[in-house]
Amino acid sequence: MEAHIAFPLLVALIGVALLFDFLNGLHDAANSIATIVSTRVLKPQYAVAWAAFFNFIAFLFFGLHVAETVGKGIVDASIIDPAVIFGALMGAIAWNLITWGLGIPSSSSHALIGGLLGAGTAKAGLSAVVWSGVFKTSAAIVLSPAIGLVLALLLVLIISWVFRRFTPQGADRVFRKLQLVSASLYSLGHGGNDAQKTMGIIAVLLYSQGMLTGGFHVPFWVVLSCQAAMGLGTLLGGWKIVHTMGSKITRLTPAQGFCAETGGALTLFMATHLGVPVSTTHTITGAIVGVGASRRLSAVRWNVASSIIVAWVVTLPAAAMIGAAFYWLTRLF
Repeated sequence: MEAHIAFPLLVALIGVALLFDFLNGLHDAANSIATIVSTRVLKPQYAVAWAAFFNFIAFLFFGLHVAETVGKGIVDASIIDPAVIFGALMGAIAWNLITWGLGIPSSSSHALIGGLLGAGTAKAGLSAVVWSGVFKTSAAIVLSPAIGLVLALLLVLIISWVFRRFTPQGADRVFRKLQLVSASLYSLGHGGNDAQKTMGIIAVLLYSQGMLTGGFHVPFWVVLSCQAAMGLGTLLGGWKIVHTMGSKITRLTPAQGFCAETGGALTLFMATHLGVPVSTTHTITGAIVGVGASRRLSAVRWNVASSIIVAWVVTLPAAAMIGAAFYWLTRLF
C-alpha cells in the first residue's frame, strides 16, 4: 500500500476496524454478563441487551484518553500507514477468532496492541515503539486483574459485615436487584475502555491520510461508529466464553456477582480515566477469582484460571507475529 490510498480503500479499512470492534463486543460480551447469567438474575438474551445498551452510551461518561494512547502512544504515529493498520487489525481479528472458537477468554485489547506492535516493528523496527506507552499497557496486564481481585475481595468483606443480620434469602433478593446496577456499571466501563481502542486506530489512520485538521483527535462520527459496533457485537454475545467466565472458574451467588462486577467496574473506571488500555477480560477474571477465593481457595478452579493466564501471556506475541505477517503480505501487492 502507498502512504495515501484511494477513498474506497480507506472506507474498506475503516470497515475492517469496525469489524474488529464488533468482534471485540462479541468476544467480550461474557465479561459484562457472565455473572448475572450464572446467578440467573437475567436470562442471556436480556442480559446481552442490557450490556449492549450501556456499552453504547459509555462515550457520554468518559474522555478519550485511551483512544489517544492507542493512536499515538504504542507506536510512533509518524510511521503509521494503511499497511500497518491493516496488519494490526488482522493480527487482532485472527487471534480473537482463534480464541473465541476455542472458548478461551483472551484479551481483545492486548491482541490489538500486539498486532499494532508487530506491524509497526515490521515496518520500522524497534525504533517505532513508544516504550512508555508499551510499559504502561504491559503493567496493566498484571495490575488490572490484581486490582479487580483486591477490590472484589474487599467488597465481599464489607458486604458480609453490613448484611450479617440478613437471612441468606433476604440478602439474595437484595443483590438480585443490585446486580442489575453492577452489571450496568461494568458494561459502561467495558464500552468506555474497549471501544476507544478502535477509535484510536481509526483516528490515527485518518491522521496518516491527512484527513484530520488541527492535530490528532477523534472525530465524533468515529466515536459513535465504534460504540455502535461494540454494542452490536455484545448484543449477539459469545456463549462459549459466558460459560467459562460464569461457571467454570467458580460458582457465584448474586452477592458475589455484585462484588465481582463492581470491583471490575471500579478498576475499568480508573484505567479509562488514566488513559490505560486495559483488558476487560483480565479485570473481570481477577474479580471473579477474588470473590471465589473469599469463600475458600479451593472454590476457585485454578486449572481453568491458569489456562486463562497462559492465554494472557501468549496473546501479545501471537497477535504481534500475525500482525507482522499481514503487514509483509500487503507489501507483496
